[in-house]
Amino acid sequence: MRFENVSIHSLAHFDAPMRVTSQEIDSALTDTYQRLGMPAGLLESLTGVRARRFWQEETQPSDAAALAGHALLEQQNFDRSRIGALISTSVCRDYVEPSVACFVHNRLGLSETCLNLDLSNACLGFVDGMQLVGNMIERGQIDYGLIVDGESSRRVVESTLARLSAADCDAEMFRQQIATLTVGSGAVAMLLGRSDICPDGHQFLGGVSLAATEHNQLCRGQLDVGITDTQNLLKYGVDLASRTWARAQLELGWESDSVDMFALHQVSHLHCQELSRALRFPLERAFLVYPEFGNVGPASIPLVLSHANQNERLNPGDRVVLGGIGSGLNCTAAGVIW
Repeated sequence: MRFENVSIHSLAHFDAPMRVTSQEIDSALTDTYQRLGMPAGLLESLTGVRARRFWQEETQPSDAAALAGHALLEQQNFDRSRIGALISTSVCRDYVEPSVACFVHNRLGLSETCLNLDLSNACLGFVDGMQLVGNMIERGQIDYGLIVDGESSRRVVESTLARLSAADCDAEMFRQQIATLTVGSGAVAMLLGRSDICPDGHQFLGGVSLAATEHNQLCRGQLDVGITDTQNLLKYGVDLASRTWARAQLELGWESDSVDMFALHQVSHLHCQELSRALRFPLERAFLVYPEFGNVGPASIPLVLSHANQNERLNPGDRVVLGGIGSGLNCTAAGVIW
């Protein structure tokens, strides 16, 4: 999929305020580590995640997404009546129904003619939302579209920690659920628009997606529990990422050494290292946020991009790859010219 007239007009993130360290979580697991013969401090040493963020207990995913959307629109002083579509891509939800998008739509005061809906595809939801809005812009259906994501990891992390701290936690339960303790909270918003009316925008070129859905049991999540086969998820995920990037290079006309930044969905230090090896780019070209924010699900890729921009790591003309692997398995690699 290749776009000719789609640009990132602006983006913004809103970090959850409560910092919870892996040292705190490791301390709560001391008895379990001792009983199972595991080393102290295992979570941080195994994953490289130092901390993750939580919202206050009363904060809903729609509240978080609206905070990011409001921050973006206020910073840009943007006329909200010009937004033709709002897509929420959060894994986390306020309710089964109605959509998260309808709450965000209301809180942002968007027009009654602004289409609003949820789009869910695990950790690839945000990039898929960009593709959907990009198609609408390219077809001339809308001039601007807003993609938002608000993730809240507090419930699943606290529930998992309680189970893994209990006396009946065995090695198999621990192995299946420890990855859930890396999940973080955050919110991000991105406004896409027609390139011909966004002279200062960053061109979104589109990208390539591949599926390997025979691996749909490797990572499964509920509101209060996550089950992950970390070894096979890494193995088959990186293999899928390699094939996806090979196709994306042909679509974009780029090679790994011509890319200035890889804005990746980030899970752990081993995950990032393996992607760096498989996709053949130096890890220094991936702006890393996972040590402080953990795995923020579909918010991760735009969060990386927004933090990199805030830290002045992006320059006009930079080639940026938006890439991620979502449980299922699915993989996407897309291109942006900054």
